Amino acid sequence: MRILLIRHGESVDNVAGLYAGSRDSPLTSHGVLQIKRLGAHLAKRSKVIGPVKYIFTSDLQRAYQTAEIIADALKEAQCPASNDASENRKALPVSRLTELREKDYGSSEGTKYGGKAKRTSDGQFHSDSETHESMRIRVNRFLSSHLIPIIKTYGSDTITVVVVAHGIILGVLLKALLERFPPKPADPTSSTERGDTPSDVAAWSNTGVLQARLEPTKSPNDNALRMIVEFTNNLDHLEGLKKTKGGIGSAKFDSRQRTMDSFFNPAAKKRKIEVRDS
Repeated sequence: MRILLIRHGESVDNVAGLYAGSRDSPLTSHGVLQIKRLGAHLAKRSKVIGPVKYIFTSDLQRAYQTAEIIADALKEAQCPASNDASENRKALPVSRLTELREKDYGSSEGTKYGGKAKRTSDGQFHSDSETHESMRIRVNRFLSSHLIPIIKTYGSDTITVVVVAHGIILGVLLKALLERFPPKPADPTSSTERGDTPSDVAAWSNTGVLQARLEPTKSPNDNALRMIVEFTNNLDHLEGLKKTKGGIGSAKFDSRQRTMDSFFNPAAKKRKIEVRDS
């Protein structure tokens, strides 16, 4: 079984350099291109990673729109007989969950990175942002209610689960998974200091992918699994992609705008002719 942890595409607040945890920042036009590249890349790799059976995502639009574009690409690879996106989404549902939201930055939401920190009346730095403990509670709730039951059902079978969310919460999720399914047995003689484990060094660029696999351990417990991180922040799908100049690429994505591909897509033209003739 494989698990893909994916960060959303570029958002308007990413470009503006703003703290956006709970803010529902929309995707940019460039962000949508990033996601379409990723969807096509994952579709090509579907035979390698195994069929994607579940997609979980944050309920913020930059994440769930990323997940839905990926789902549309995968359904064509996994369900090529149907041309109806809505029908294929039924076969590959995208589950939106509040548990996978990004860290809430409180009153710092929407402020510039590196801006002056607010102080309380007694001169202390004030922060009402969400704590790590709070995020961990959310992640544990997601694990116990959604991911762990799937792992118990499929174990090391050849299927894939995709989680689309945000950089910080994905790091919390990764650490929780590695604690539950350690890559190797704990060594009581080893140092307990922080080291270069995947949860320490993992980071996610926009549409960055972390791929991990679950496999049986050599433990006497037949149900024991370990999680091996195969790669982090993979961006192979973005090779050669350049942002459109003039601010267009950084602007909020408008679904009503047609891409250049749509002007030259024979299938699109054929559908229009059929509509006019009907």
